[in-house]
Amino acid sequence: MAPVKFIQAQTQIICPSILPEIKLHLATEVTPLWKLTEEALRRDDLPPPFWAFAWPGGQGIAKFVLDNPVVVRGKRIIDMASGSGIVAIAAMKAGAKSALAVDIDRLALEAIKLNAILNGVKVAAVEKVDFSKPFAKADVILAGDVFYQQAMSASLLRWLRLCVEVGKEVYVGDPGRAYVPQKGMVRLASYDVPTSRDLEDCSMRTATVWRMEKIRVQDDD
Repeated sequence: MAPVKFIQAQTQIICPSILPEIKLHLATEVTPLWKLTEEALRRDDLPPPFWAFAWPGGQGIAKFVLDNPVVVRGKRIIDMASGSGIVAIAAMKAGAKSALAVDIDRLALEAIKLNAILNGVKVAAVEKVDFSKPFAKADVILAGDVFYQQAMSASLLRWLRLCVEVGKEVYVGDPGRAYVPQKGMVRLASYDVPTSRDLEDCSMRTATVWRMEKIRVQDDD
């Protein structure tokens, strides 16, 4: 099945729990989609369908951007590990000049395009950026729910700090994942996000939004 048709067949158009302003193609049942994607994974080397769920960290930073549009208004933003594209879409709705969504999952890239159209905004989507140097074509970097896996978190954190060092604004939305950094983080807001027990170990997560500040790049968390 073609990616767009697969996404449309396995999801419904609904609003995330704390974001009535945004509509997304989301899965309403976890197990069937995960099983289907596992079958596709074996065949096509696809990661799990993280794009089909509005994770609490992403919802938190999207809510923060909509509540505080000055953060992104008129600026070029990049949304890391974008998933459904929720954060990039929120940024465009809040007045960003442009939005680039980054995700390694090819299905996520298709979902981001569908969700952007659904919300009447333009979002570009790519698989990766060069982590060896700061990203030149963005003013603001947004990262929602990205610090859940150790190796990826370490690599992303090094890059985010490089970006901060050259004057990029970096905002992180996190619901208490294992590898969220502790140093150089300024708490800005918190949001209680209803979640599914099929995805989380509780029915509510508190998503905190942080601004990353300059510290020595060689410091390690």
